[in-house]
Amino acid sequence: MKLSVIIPMYNEKAIVADCAASLVKELEADSLANSYEYEIVFSDDGSTDGCGDCVREYVRANPPMNGVVRVIAAPENEGKGGAVRRGMLSAEGDYIMFTDCDLAYGTEIIPHMFRAAVEVSEKDDKCAVMIGSRAIHKDGYAGYTFIRKLASKVFKKLLCTAAGFRHSDSQSGIKIFRHDAAKAIFPLCTVNGWAFDFEALMIAEKLGYTIREYPVKVINHRESKINLMRDTFKMIRDVKEIKKRVDAM
Repeated sequence: MKLSVIIPMYNEKAIVADCAASLVKELEADSLANSYEYEIVFSDDGSTDGCGDCVREYVRANPPMNGVVRVIAAPENEGKGGAVRRGMLSAEGDYIMFTDCDLAYGTEIIPHMFRAAVEVSEKDDKCAVMIGSRAIHKDGYAGYTFIRKLASKVFKKLLCTAAGFRHSDSQSGIKIFRHDAAKAIFPLCTVNGWAFDFEALMIAEKLGYTIREYPVKVINHRESKINLMRDTFKMIRDVKEIKKRVDAM
């Protein structure tokens, strides 16, 4: 069994070495204890700050024992959706997860969510996608101000209504796909911007895969790059267009 972890990044030089070190520490210990291999794929979205070189330097100085850390790079910045898609298509694992460079949900959640995804998939072959959900974790929104928590929930509700979803937290930044599902879904994806999650999940449902949720909690808080007033209406429009295209597949 092999786990791939995709880290999309754009100009993350300030944190990427710590991200690599934290991931390797967690996955080295867990993979050796539980007999699986891993790879970490940093998908560089046309960065200009040399963050890809930071990862390579870290690996040269600290070669992992039971896994591989590598960098793939786009020639220019396209957006998070493009970076995730390239990582997914490049990954070799039996299960392929993506999360953000700031490791917002921590590292312990990665092997836990991996094992949960394997367990549900072995019981039901159609359960090939699992998404993290802050809404079903009792402390999922700990550290959020009341206004940010309310705005986040309204934002997600509007978008899920536009997409026709019943998922409680489709926009969480941690998701895992079984290999065959990832390789079927992501070649059909085209969205490079913030709505890429919705496109991937809509295609997953269109292809007949079942999506499960797993409780997650934000550990590391970083200011969101989404402007709720500006981006909500744009994303609703984008999601409706994606839904129309996916429905026509």
